[in-house]
Amino acid sequence: MSAQQLLARRLLSLTDLTSLNDSDDDSSVRNLAALACTRAGKVAALCIWPRFITVAAHALRDSGVAIAAVANFPAGAPDSQAAAAQTAAAVSDGADEVDVVFPYRALLAGDALAGLSLVRACRAVCGPRTILKVILETGQLGDAARIRRAADIAIDGGAHFLKTSTGKSQPAATPEAAAVMLDAIAAAAARGVAVGFKVSGGIRTIDDALPYLTMYERRFGEGATSAANFRIGTSTLVTALLAILEPAKAP
Repeated sequence: MSAQQLLARRLLSLTDLTSLNDSDDDSSVRNLAALACTRAGKVAALCIWPRFITVAAHALRDSGVAIAAVANFPAGAPDSQAAAAQTAAAVSDGADEVDVVFPYRALLAGDALAGLSLVRACRAVCGPRTILKVILETGQLGDAARIRRAADIAIDGGAHFLKTSTGKSQPAATPEAAAVMLDAIAAAAARGVAVGFKVSGGIRTIDDALPYLTMYERRFGEGATSAANFRIGTSTLVTALLAILEPAKAP
């Protein structure tokens, strides 16, 4: 296997294959599930609207690919009870992971307690098995101080992962925002708290993904990444990776 193929297989294993389009239906989710698990390898998770959890679970049965559903998405409303109810429903329906949007507008308005309350409420209903990823929507938070504040609040609330963006607003993921989030994750690690990192929003190619993988490993050690601590949220990267891993046979 070539170096490029080894990299492609590694990136594939770290990917949350995502579709959060208004046009999604049962058929499109089944097609996505077929991409999620192939002979060339499988992704870490399939990230979808919660109404498709049952369809995805059937399509991915015994594959080892996790099912991630979104909550409080994409608006990031400050209603902690509503977000927790959505999270609880996703867990009940079979989601292995929930990606919930942090109430970033509330933080921009000076309300830090809304974020802490929401993340704590969602973490509580996740129980011991379901992973909670908190989407900070860093492009809307803007400056480093607000991104760090949101990251610290999410960690204090019990987030298992910090995620950059919903992908529904611009700017999406940026290296500058990622660096701030990794600082917060490193500070948590120094306290004995393990928090993962997910980059999402505008990650379409290997060249888009690789800088974030490199940033993470420069901070936490070469080879430190695994699906337990690093994810790439994308709707298109998987096709490029599979093209490398399963090149078309020459006629």
